[in-house]
Amino acid sequence: MPEKLTDTDCGLSAEEVEQRTAKGLVNGDFNIPSKSIKQIFKDNCLTFFNFINVVLAAFVVAVGSFKNCLFLGVIICNTAIGIFQEIRSKRAVDRLSLISAPKAEVLRGGEKHTIAVKDVVMDEIMLLSAGKQVCSDCVVVCGECEVNESLITGESDPVIKKAGDEILSGSFVICGDVKAQVVRIGADNYANKITSGAKYIKKNNSEMLKSINYILKIISICIVPMILLMFGKEMLLAHNSFRDAVVNTVSAIIGMIPEGLVLMASMVLAVSVIRLATNKTLAQDLYCIETLARVDVLCLDKTGTITEGCMEVTDVISLDGENHDDALTALMTALSDHNPTYDAIKERYSGVSELKVIGTIPFSSAKKWSLAAFEGAGTYIMGAAEFILKDSLTDELKGRIEKASEGGYRVILIAHSDSLPDFENKELPAGVTPIALVRISDRIRKEAPDTLRFFAEQGVDIRIISGDNPVTVSGVAQRAGLENYDSYIDASTLATDEDIREAAGKYKIFGRVTPHQKLELVKALKSQCHTVAMTGDGVNDVLALKEADCSVAMQSGSDAARNVSNIVLLDSNFASMPKIVAEGRRSINNIERSGVLFLYKTVYSFLAALIFCFVPMGYPLQAIQLTQINIFTNGIPSFILALEPNFDIVRGRFIDNVLPKSIIHGLLITANFIGLILSRYICAWTGFIPFEIFDAGIETVATITTGFAAFVILFKVCFPLKGWKIGLLVFLTGGFTLDLIVLSSLLLDLQPLDIPMLIVMFILIGVSVFIGTVTKIFEKPMESALLRSQQRCRRLLDRISAAFMRKRQKL
Repeated sequence: MPEKLTDTDCGLSAEEVEQRTAKGLVNGDFNIPSKSIKQIFKDNCLTFFNFINVVLAAFVVAVGSFKNCLFLGVIICNTAIGIFQEIRSKRAVDRLSLISAPKAEVLRGGEKHTIAVKDVVMDEIMLLSAGKQVCSDCVVVCGECEVNESLITGESDPVIKKAGDEILSGSFVICGDVKAQVVRIGADNYANKITSGAKYIKKNNSEMLKSINYILKIISICIVPMILLMFGKEMLLAHNSFRDAVVNTVSAIIGMIPEGLVLMASMVLAVSVIRLATNKTLAQDLYCIETLARVDVLCLDKTGTITEGCMEVTDVISLDGENHDDALTALMTALSDHNPTYDAIKERYSGVSELKVIGTIPFSSAKKWSLAAFEGAGTYIMGAAEFILKDSLTDELKGRIEKASEGGYRVILIAHSDSLPDFENKELPAGVTPIALVRISDRIRKEAPDTLRFFAEQGVDIRIISGDNPVTVSGVAQRAGLENYDSYIDASTLATDEDIREAAGKYKIFGRVTPHQKLELVKALKSQCHTVAMTGDGVNDVLALKEADCSVAMQSGSDAARNVSNIVLLDSNFASMPKIVAEGRRSINNIERSGVLFLYKTVYSFLAALIFCFVPMGYPLQAIQLTQINIFTNGIPSFILALEPNFDIVRGRFIDNVLPKSIIHGLLITANFIGLILSRYICAWTGFIPFEIFDAGIETVATITTGFAAFVILFKVCFPLKGWKIGLLVFLTGGFTLDLIVLSSLLLDLQPLDIPMLIVMFILIGVSVFIGTVTKIFEKPMESALLRSQQRCRRLLDRISAAFMRKRQKL
């Protein structure tokens, strides 16, 4: 008992609550805060590439070429869209977090109050009743109840709590009503002590984010020396003025920056968060959706995931050949027990009996039985056979009970006696005869078989990890439709972490698993190069949830499990999992496709800038012209295509899926620049078009041919074509054409073309169509060859980096 008891009739006064709050003796908020508005603005605005764009714009402004700063408009729009979507996503998350925030019932000033768990103070009198979760460690000061501690220990058997007994945070009250005084708060709570191992910053495991950051790192390394090289060439080799050198350098460099790539990825994932929120799913970070879509091993907790957390009657086995439905209905009418067994039978036999009740003896954990006596019908008893029959339990009946319990069933004996019990001493009557066995099992969620089948069809390996008996868990898995339900092991036999690692690859079902073993199982699966997701609802799941690549918690579970998980199912519905996977697939597949549109621009801009560093002619495009091309061939379509339904299985790494396609498409535009250079010198050498005439119209030809080649690539990226995609292509092509006509002299500095220049332009367009067709035909073998080369280069870079790190460590 606590050293000083709080008045159980009045509870704490308002003044006492204020004093304890002022001293910090309050639970506090253990929820994960979402990103602040300030942080969202900072993360979207203060990026390396925004900095590069601002510096380039400053140079252009310094030389008076203001129109070539239009690319900043795209940057501003992209950043604004990113901020808007992320704030919208934050509000959706905050709204759901508020809805899912746990509450506690307490006694203050003699009145019952419902308050937030974070506001519970030391010595508070909490009112606990059936279905309530205990939010702070407390001691029962009045009343008696049964508590389910499965969220803490993993064991589902109820525990009796009387006055003076301690109830640990994270427990659920099954039946009974008690008043309990809070003895520990905040970090001192048992549940929070268990989860202290999860109080660390979890490194983002997004493969897509890693790939994007790797690409951006390479670009950032190349961009500064390229600026110096290009500017030096413009001044020394092309003999341009300082103004023209700045404009040409900025024009060459601006295309190398995939400014919309990260923004587009963040925006698409933010939209996914909002979509999931409408389906009662709370995604607590953007990239967890991607991770779940890449998962190949899914670890499930039995209770609350595959089962509903309650029991149901499977069948009734008569021992005397008679039908005993009336006897069970009479028992349920007379008794008023509150435990999982009674609730299951009560649901099955919910009718009203006409038998007149003489008296009842309710169930208790000590006796393991309950009974009711009826006028003219004798006494019916329900409970554990060994406690009811005791020494009269025959081997034959014991064998029947053991056989009936195979597959994880709980077997309840129904017995009858013509005599009346001793109500005063709560003793059984004489002449007890067994008449029936009631088989009870965990109720399988209706959606569980279809959901398990979905993951099996998608190649996701299922592991069931539970604190219950492995035979029971195996039986549940069998009824839920899991294929390898007979591949189980008792984790209490796994003595070392090495045993756990070996078992992780061998067995599908693990019973009697401790919290530490759950953690080691997840680590073992990850060490075997699996992407691991885990579902859980208990404090005992917290460490494993935090370790998993993607963690999913049920709203009906513990606060600790929800706080450390990436995703929370607010309706605690396992059937939501396929929807989340589908949303992740749509996002990743579309980001990969749209990512090609940003990265091929980087490829051709880098190659073209490199080529023009060694060619004695100015860069043939201005920043304003390149911006117009990018708006219609990259910017608008990438964001629209990224929202298309796409539920294909995610295969391979992001960088391996995107970079080969980007290189192939980038080479098409690069070929267009090479064609321009060759055309210039061939025309001059043959006398067809002199240098000065060609140079006067080269920006116009470059803008039109580069734009056309970019539309050829967009056409390829849009495959397979659908009606709305054709409409999109027509709209973008028309918009680009209209843009060239209306703004040709006003903004874009485009000159009218004479016949010879038109001929050159159409030849280059024809070459683009030819190259685009050839690359489409041979796209797969080209991608495979580039992928192999890319992987070899990456391995070489990794070895060089590792050797450098070893040398650095030695020094």
